[in-house]
Amino acid sequence: MNTARQFQTVATLWADLTDALGDRTQHAWPPPQLRDYLAGLDRYDLAEATALRALERSPEQLGTRPVPISLRVLDTMRTVEAVLHDTADQIAAESQRPVMPCAPANWPTKDRIRRNKLANADARHPHRWQYTGRRPGAIHTALWLSARATGTPWPGRPLSDAQTATLATVATGCLTRVEQALDLTDGVRELTTTHRCPCGGAIELRGGAGTQPTARCKTCGAIWSERGVVAA
Repeated sequence: MNTARQFQTVATLWADLTDALGDRTQHAWPPPQLRDYLAGLDRYDLAEATALRALERSPEQLGTRPVPISLRVLDTMRTVEAVLHDTADQIAAESQRPVMPCAPANWPTKDRIRRNKLANADARHPHRWQYTGRRPGAIHTALWLSARATGTPWPGRPLSDAQTATLATVATGCLTRVEQALDLTDGVRELTTTHRCPCGGAIELRGGAGTQPTARCKTCGAIWSERGVVAA
């Protein structure tokens, strides 16, 4: 997928991110249900579990109520939007030409009117990046960067090789973050040493992209899913 298309995909998926803000149980990796199941393989005794529960804060304390939005998705949106804005700021600062000035007051009336119309149109050019006032949203910014990647005419110079490379890096990074937040990519992760198979082997967790999450012991080959043991 080229740079322009990656930015377009970020813009397209932004509505899905907004919808996912209210979903605190999905789009997490590793999948929480399977993670909890595998954690049970550690065979914590009842006394230790009771002691850990005693350390939990009481429900009356501030901060124990469920968060109404997904902080994971929110962090992704804030990070991606900030990166998009910073990238657009940098490109515009380096390559966007200043707005055409209005005509001096002593110009002939007809010439002054014509020049001022051109100056106003230049200031409102749809592809001109605005630094001041209300910042454009992530969708607008992603599409603006996509247009720069395709070489769409704008009130500025063509991008340099360095700027083109920067756009490619930013596009890939932003799209990766968005897809991970929405669980649209395959994921493979080896659990920490505290989560081991009964045989002592390391457990590799696989899932994402809409597939059923599974775990496999790298030593004995046992396979688990959220429904239990698949093969041993």
